[in-house]
Amino acid sequence: MEERVGSTADPGLGCFYCETVRPFMRRVWSDATRDHFRNARVEFLKGIRTVLDARIARMSHEAHKGTHVVVE
Repeated sequence: MEERVGSTADPGLGCFYCETVRPFMRRVWSDATRDHFRNARVEFLKGIRTVLDARIARMSHEAHKGTHVVVE
C-alpha cells in the first residue's frame, strides 16, 4: 500500500494551500475585505445569470409563422 503525500501518516507534508496560504490570508484579510470579495463573487454570478437568461429568452422565442402581407 502506497503512502500519499500529505496523508495523516506524515503530518510534516501537508497541503501548501491549507498549511500556508489559508492561515496567511486569515491574518492579512480583514472581515471587510472578505465581505467585499464575497459580494464581488455574488455580483459576478448574477451577471452570468443575466447573460444566460437573455440567451435562453432569445433561443425560446418562436419565429412568426405565416406570410407578411401589405394591406392598402
